[in-house]
Amino acid sequence: MRRRKFLKKSSLSTAGIVSAPLFSSCKNAPEEKEIPISVPARKPIVIATWNVPNATAKAWEVLNSGGTALDAVEQGTKVEEADTNNQSVGKGGRPDREGRVTLDACIMDQNGNCGAVVFLQNVTHAISVARKVMEATPHVMLAGEGAEQFAYEQGFAKENLLTEKSRLEWEEWKKESKYEPVINIENHDTIGMVAIDEKGDISGACTTSGMAYKMAGRVGDSPIIGSGLFVDNEIGGAAATGQGEEVVKTVGSFLVVELMRQGRSPQEACEEAVHRIVKGNPRHKDFQVGYIAINKNGETGGYCIHPGFSYRVYSKNGHENIEPGSFLEP
Repeated sequence: MRRRKFLKKSSLSTAGIVSAPLFSSCKNAPEEKEIPISVPARKPIVIATWNVPNATAKAWEVLNSGGTALDAVEQGTKVEEADTNNQSVGKGGRPDREGRVTLDACIMDQNGNCGAVVFLQNVTHAISVARKVMEATPHVMLAGEGAEQFAYEQGFAKENLLTEKSRLEWEEWKKESKYEPVINIENHDTIGMVAIDEKGDISGACTTSGMAYKMAGRVGDSPIIGSGLFVDNEIGGAAATGQGEEVVKTVGSFLVVELMRQGRSPQEACEEAVHRIVKGNPRHKDFQVGYIAINKNGETGGYCIHPGFSYRVYSKNGHENIEPGSFLEP
């Protein structure tokens, strides 16, 4: 989808007793709006970037049956990786400018263990390969052909990830493009997910097919622990979405968690992390970036900027009337 159409439908989805969005729809609004919503502190709970009700529903199914937060975030993000209608994640993702779909992902558990893959080709479930890196190797990250070979050794099937829809769009792009490495020529967003299970343990996952028509080999924030995702089981967890280059420069998800360690609420921490990017950056009106966060108490926050608008969201009591998968208009 084009950026405005996609963002109009986007929200931060949470699942618990209810599913409550934090990112509102994106309209042309130069001023900052405050949108009161309620996110009660309760566990278990799962939050995710964007409006991904099927993913959060799957994660909640795991949590509600007594499963771990780690299993929940893996199973939840796998839903989007397998959805060929989601052209930002997994199979069906938009390719790089050479026509190759390359995937990046990372996962982190409650003990600080983590795994990641970058520039992975021909395997749909990058998040599960990342988990195998975490659990079956002494390493944190595998890349390119090495990551792909490891996936086959672990029993993952080889698949063609370039769907006909994404291929045709890429062909059209080539007709109009100057074949230059332009940032955000297409909206291309990550699914980040953080969950707390009934034991109070926190885990997170982040997976993407990266920026559409990127230079071959480009890697953003999504597979980088501390940038696209960070979890500290004593404090909370955070995940990022949007232009990965800006998130990497500020080690954004780690920053959000550290701000919560210093006493900031998840909402305050997300806002401050975005403001760090915006401050002194003359290009901030040209890109989109956002964070979600959850603390040990189950309190959540989210903040997103986009060219022409900024919406603030914060927590208040009582939102049982909000429909799952919905989003709030300003």
